[in-house]
Amino acid sequence: MELPTELLVFANWSTLVVCMVLKFPQILSVMAAKSAEGLSLGSVLLEVTGFLVFLRYHMYYEYPIETYLEYPILIAQDAVLLLFILHYSGTVRSALTYTGMFFGLWNTLVLKKWIIDIALNLCTLISASSKFLQLQHLWRTQDSGQASALTWGMATYTCITRIFTTVMTTGDIAVLVRFIVMFILNCWVVLAILKYRKKPADEKKED
Repeated sequence: MELPTELLVFANWSTLVVCMVLKFPQILSVMAAKSAEGLSLGSVLLEVTGFLVFLRYHMYYEYPIETYLEYPILIAQDAVLLLFILHYSGTVRSALTYTGMFFGLWNTLVLKKWIIDIALNLCTLISASSKFLQLQHLWRTQDSGQASALTWGMATYTCITRIFTTVMTTGDIAVLVRFIVMFILNCWVVLAILKYRKKPADEKKED
């Protein structure tokens, strides 16, 4: 087996394994604190939207399943995280509205080929906006709260592996650009979380 092929197999499977637990640190952090401080609701909603568009695009063009298998897993984890955020913000009833919107989006995307193509191009903007919303929230509060650097760090790793697998398989430029942009922004969020993380001494002073 040639080295590039071995690396491709490793990249695909390591991405899947990481994504299976990607949101766990964030979810567990929120559960332990019983608070969603430091997390942006808008960011999570846009992230789910971006994931749905990306998954639908790959399915529509019948790309190799190993290049997008992690997205159903990520969507499911984000759905759980979203429910916790809504619960701790006292707006859990909004979950039904969001579910209806996502269902409508999923079915609308494949009505015409041009719709899914435009949606994929917008997907990068949508996903980037989700990162900027999280960054804006961190800058405004100057506190990373329950935001998990580990979760964002793992997301950064999956971007690296997907840049490689995209180059080696589909060569889709739009998909490649998306992962490069996401890699840069994920790194930025990780740095912001670490910068605004309160030290134990600071928390004691507040008490």
